[in-house]
Amino acid sequence: MKDMMLDDTDWKIIDILREAHVPNSTIAKELELSEGAIRQRLKKLKDSGVMVVRGLINPDILSNQMIAMVAATVTESALLETKAVEISSLPDVQSVNITTGRYDLMIEVLVDSNRGLVRFLTEQLSQVKGISSTESFLMLKGYNKYI
Repeated sequence: MKDMMLDDTDWKIIDILREAHVPNSTIAKELELSEGAIRQRLKKLKDSGVMVVRGLINPDILSNQMIAMVAATVTESALLETKAVEISSLPDVQSVNITTGRYDLMIEVLVDSNRGLVRFLTEQLSQVKGISSTESFLMLKGYNKYI
């Protein structure tokens, strides 16, 4: 479903679920709707691709884990989509975003150490043809309104 319009109830459901997994019965009670109505709306939101349910790793809780953002420049802009998809399949990659500005791609990686970041850059990312340069940034503390 492309260009799906969300109503106030859809947005309220999404907002409630930003806090964590919440039972349908709790959402139904809060919005004064039936549990079946909530279940149908959640199915519609997931099936349409508006809402994606996934587990997120909290590196602050895990020992010896760190997040780095790797900014990359691609040799040809026509390769952006292809390279983003290729890079997203690398084992340490959490997400890849096509960007505007100085860099073409922002790559979020989860590694175990500085050495892990070096391994990612030299053993994984270096195998992707068409990347002309990279710059890495270590994430010290993250805040996300969607978590």
